[in-house]
Amino acid sequence: MLSSDGFFISDREKGSLVWFLGTLMDLRASGTQTKGSFGLIEQVLPPGFTPPLHIHHGEDEAFYLLEGEASFTCGEQTAKAKPGTFIFFPRDIPHWFRIEGDQPARLLQFNFPAGLENFFKEAGVEAHDFSSAPDGPPDFEKMMTTAPGYHLEILGPAPEPSR
Repeated sequence: MLSSDGFFISDREKGSLVWFLGTLMDLRASGTQTKGSFGLIEQVLPPGFTPPLHIHHGEDEAFYLLEGEASFTCGEQTAKAKPGTFIFFPRDIPHWFRIEGDQPARLLQFNFPAGLENFFKEAGVEAHDFSSAPDGPPDFEKMMTTAPGYHLEILGPAPEPSR
C-alpha cells in the first residue's frame, strides 16, 4: 500500500517474490516506494549458498541476519555473523558471503540507493508463492548479461571454503 505522500506498509510474504540463484527474495521496498532512497529485500537462503564475487558500483549494500549463520567477506576482511549481526558493504569493493552450517538463513538486504531490486527481478524468475522453486538451474548467462546495466560487476565464483 502506497499513499500519495509516500507512506507505505510492507507485510511479510506480500511483496513481489523472485527466485534468484536458488534463493527466494521477497522485495519488500522498492525505489518507487521510497523515492529512490533505498530498496529492502527479505531473503531465504539455503545452506552453503554463496553469490559470485562481485562489486556494486551504483549502491552500498547492507545485511541484517535474522536467522542462521553466515560469513561475509568485503575486500580482504571476513567476519562471521549470527542472528542480530548487521553487515555493511560499501560500493566499489569486491565482496561475497556464504551461508554456513546446515540450516537455511533468513536476512534483510538493504540497498542504498534503490534500484538493485530491479536487477533481481530482471535476472531472476518471478515466484508465485513461497513453496515452489523454479524448474531448472539458475540462468547464470542471464545474470551476467543483465549485471552491467545495473553497475554490477561479476568477478567470478566466490572462493572455496578453507578446509
